[in-house]
Amino acid sequence: MTTASNPAISVIDTHTYSHPIPNRDFILNLIKKCGKALNREQIAAQLKLFDDAELEGLRRRLRAMERDGQVTYDRRYGYSVQKNDDLISGRVIGHRDGFGFLARDGAGDDLLLSERDMLTLFDGDRVQVRCTGVDRRGREKACLVAVIERHTTKVVGQLKRDQDDYYIVPENRRIPHEIDLDNKQLMGAKDGQYVVATITDYPCQRYRAFGKVTEVLGNELDPGLEIEVAIREHDIPYVWPLEVSAAANELNSEVLEADKLQRLDLRKRPFVTIDGEDAKDFDDAVYCEPRGDGWCLWVAIADVSHYVTPDSLFDREAEKRGTSVYFPGKVVPMLPEALSNGLCSLNPNVDRLVMVCEMLINKKGKMTGYQFFEGVIHSHARLTYGQVNAMLTAPGSKLGKRMTREHNALVPHLNSLHKLYGVLKQARTARGAIDFDTQEVQFKFNAARKIEQILPLERNDAHKLIEECMLCANVATARFLAKLKLPAMYRNHSGPNPVKLKNLRAFLKVKGLKLSGGDKPTPVDYQQLFRRIEKRSDVDAIQSMMLRSLSQAEYSPNNAGHFGLAYSGYAHFTSPIRRYPDLLVHRAIRSAIRGKQTTGLLQRMLKPIRAASRQKACTNYPYSFEKIDSFAKHCSYVSVRADKASRDVEAWLKCNYMLEAVGDTFKGVITTVTQFGLFVELEQTKIEGLVHINSLGNDFYKFDGAQQALIGSRQSLVYAVGDTIEISVAKVDMEQRKIEFNLASLKTKKNKLRTKKQK
Repeated sequence: MTTASNPAISVIDTHTYSHPIPNRDFILNLIKKCGKALNREQIAAQLKLFDDAELEGLRRRLRAMERDGQVTYDRRYGYSVQKNDDLISGRVIGHRDGFGFLARDGAGDDLLLSERDMLTLFDGDRVQVRCTGVDRRGREKACLVAVIERHTTKVVGQLKRDQDDYYIVPENRRIPHEIDLDNKQLMGAKDGQYVVATITDYPCQRYRAFGKVTEVLGNELDPGLEIEVAIREHDIPYVWPLEVSAAANELNSEVLEADKLQRLDLRKRPFVTIDGEDAKDFDDAVYCEPRGDGWCLWVAIADVSHYVTPDSLFDREAEKRGTSVYFPGKVVPMLPEALSNGLCSLNPNVDRLVMVCEMLINKKGKMTGYQFFEGVIHSHARLTYGQVNAMLTAPGSKLGKRMTREHNALVPHLNSLHKLYGVLKQARTARGAIDFDTQEVQFKFNAARKIEQILPLERNDAHKLIEECMLCANVATARFLAKLKLPAMYRNHSGPNPVKLKNLRAFLKVKGLKLSGGDKPTPVDYQQLFRRIEKRSDVDAIQSMMLRSLSQAEYSPNNAGHFGLAYSGYAHFTSPIRRYPDLLVHRAIRSAIRGKQTTGLLQRMLKPIRAASRQKACTNYPYSFEKIDSFAKHCSYVSVRADKASRDVEAWLKCNYMLEAVGDTFKGVITTVTQFGLFVELEQTKIEGLVHINSLGNDFYKFDGAQQALIGSRQSLVYAVGDTIEISVAKVDMEQRKIEFNLASLKTKKNKLRTKKQK
């Protein structure tokens, strides 16, 4: 550090100012030595600066030191050295428009970061800042003081060339600055290709980030490129470590006879799997039979915990991945295929180890008893949703007749499942579960992986039947875990966000609708509203606004219930092949089964399990509350990450599909209204694009947030959420993943909504 007592080191900065003044370190030491705040005049007097140019240099230097967090300024007292206690730590959240936010480590609103500061930062960096006031919109501003930890080491983007220089535009739109590249380390990549670059130098105020190409992914329209980009962009683990692959290769292809011992033998019961046509891993099988005035339902789940033990090679990799990630036509699995598609998958006509939840359900759809045990099954058939739906709802159809002939022995059991589904559906309505049936789409590819069609994915009774069976098992699991009083993982869904709830009520008021329940509406209130709108033409738009008002589900060691499903407790039990939380739940259940804590209300099958348990040492449950809490945070994060990656791929594919539709006309529904335009969703494909406000005609439009509408001041035309409009495709921007529409016509009425002025 430069000091006045060290004459060998200059205290004068001659590089920045034509009239040299003491450097920053000297000024900081001066303020520290005085032990109190000094104003600019006092500092100038101490430094013997009197010339106007010198005073101006000092003013600018102090402002720069304030901006960089070295000093703080108080109008009454002057400048003080920045104290660490005044600094705020947090995580950077970038914005595509150049500025950013700081999500504090502790409680408090996010802080606004300037474009200048964001030029030196990446989305996800951990930094220290200090507050500097508020902006015109009342948002609290912050100034960067120090970077604590860099989050980004690699960047995925499209290679660009500027004369003899190369750079990439990051695929992550939260990184608004470009990355310069070493021309000698491009790995043969060409202009326009997508690459992965490793950062070698991070950005500063004078220079952009610098890096080198470490992987070439391919050209923009290469089949499957969108998935490769998303995997790397979201940092999804996709390469198996060599030791994990080696361990997977050593697994037997079939279940060992020794592993079937001391399990309940259910191989004669006609369990079946019911999944989609393209499913490759089957983690659940079901069987149902009448019992008294109700039913006995068995849900058998692949016993992954038998093969993936705590802290094993498979377990450590599964924990890191947290979930399988599904893309159109491809999956990045949580477990090696030898397990996910092999030993653990409940394939037909082979023995498989399972964890079973057996439940008694009465004629009102109420669960009156349940128990868990380890078993072995032999799936009698691999059925698809379409096949089962035809057998149950259209037995006279060509497919229904064929499937009935092939699986004649299974029909009574499938009919029992269908009858059970009927009462479970009624019970669902009675308890007030929110039954939003959101429309998904499926992509149809040709042999070259070019999209031929985007079709709505219809959910039939077979889909819903399996869903209700899985819900029953998950509810029984939550009840069982609560009785065990072990640290375990629940899937919680809290009620609506207060701010979003207020916005929803304002929107509904304009539509002539009302959500009951006051400040704390219940699932019943939501369901009653949905019943009132399900036949309206704008049902999708209203349902979307209702969904937006709800919080996101997350994992937690604390059981807080599930608002959307109207359950007081809910846990994930049914998919341990593809979700790590389910695997952890299985381990908790296993510890009870093999210990002395086995509970249940169905006692007739309990004795052989207890006898087997006595022959084994009690399995100690290896997790504390703190460990489960850590797992829950990680699993919530990777679940959201997987959803984002899947959405990115779908957005890419939809843009690719619309490239050939430029100029074509479609009918769509306004799903979102903003100050800059309308987002419109096409009815069949669910593709969304923007109609910019400048293309709405010769009028001045005002955004009304309460009414979720743009209202013309001259012609009183209204563009509101839920309106059906006709658009033409104006432009497809593959780089930004954006589709622009132009207005063709609008089916609405003048003066449909009234502004406050008109009122």
